[in-house]
Amino acid sequence: VVDFQTIMFYVYVLESQKSGELYMGQTSDLIRRLKEHNQGLNFSTKSERPWRCIYYEVCINEQDAKRRESYLKTTQGKRLLKQRLKEYFYIKKNSI
Repeated sequence: VVDFQTIMFYVYVLESQKSGELYMGQTSDLIRRLKEHNQGLNFSTKSERPWRCIYYEVCINEQDAKRRESYLKTTQGKRLLKQRLKEYFYIKKNSI
């Protein structure tokens, strides 16, 4: 049973609306973190603003979220993500 008062940890994927670049991260406050990315407070994402969240997962354990983030950054993880978001990328590609 999940206690919804428990702190949740989010693994997220952002897409740059400027370049289409993807960025993966993890946080306990997804809304705050997205705002930080869009305000230019993160050096590695500052130049590709604005960002939008295209995918997230929730974990109740921080170590699980960190492990998942690390996995999504691997070649195999990126492949899984592209398969998971297949329709999103297909529609995006064909609407240009």
